Amino acid sequence: MKLTAIIVEDEETSRQILKNYLQKYCPNVEVLGEAANIEEALVLIRNNQLDVVFLDVEMPYGNAFDLLEKVGDINFETIFVTAYNHYAIDALNAHASYYLMKPISIDELIKAVDYVTDIKTKESALQDEVLVAKTSGVNGKITIPQQSGFEVLNTADILYCKADDNYTEIYLNNNKRKIVSKTLKYFEEALRDASFARVHKSYLVNINEVVKYQKGKGGSVVLSNGKEIMVSASKKADLLSYFK
Repeated sequence: MKLTAIIVEDEETSRQILKNYLQKYCPNVEVLGEAANIEEALVLIRNNQLDVVFLDVEMPYGNAFDLLEKVGDINFETIFVTAYNHYAIDALNAHASYYLMKPISIDELIKAVDYVTDIKTKESALQDEVLVAKTSGVNGKITIPQQSGFEVLNTADILYCKADDNYTEIYLNNNKRKIVSKTLKYFEEALRDASFARVHKSYLVNINEVVKYQKGKGGSVVLSNGKEIMVSASKKADLLSYFK
């Protein structure tokens, strides 16, 4: 599992050492940026979706705990990196995932990253369970996962879904589009009981939004917003069964 991260450390040499270690020994960690102080760190945290922050305790004009207090609602894991062991209890109270002592042990760094990876993997699995539960347990609703939780959509508001490799583009009747890191097959199963039909390997349409069918080998459907979508020959019979 890929982890997005930043490094918050006032010493440039220490930042570079940690970054090099991560690149060499923890290739699943993508470092999106580095900060030398609290203000720089706040900008990075607010502008990026982060899985983990590698955080030195002592910095100019404040410390790690001041930073966490300013962030407020924390939705990332924290790995403290410090030369001082007397901050361990404070780090624990701040819900730190791991506490690394300088000089950094490569083995301990790998353990810390593995620990956070395990946390994030379980969170992702739980979010998938929530998605399935919501689609099957609440009439007319579907949830789509987001970094900070999930968004609830009315299935009636969905015009069609389009495959984009391992992503799905969801087109809504208010001209908005959502991009979700789930396959179209996933949504085909999730929307099975909500009058959605797979008309093409790349398209899943809301049958209630179909206003016209045009003949052909497979033919095509026109939706309420004027969008025309081709129907594959193998899906034609399934589609037409909705209108018998």
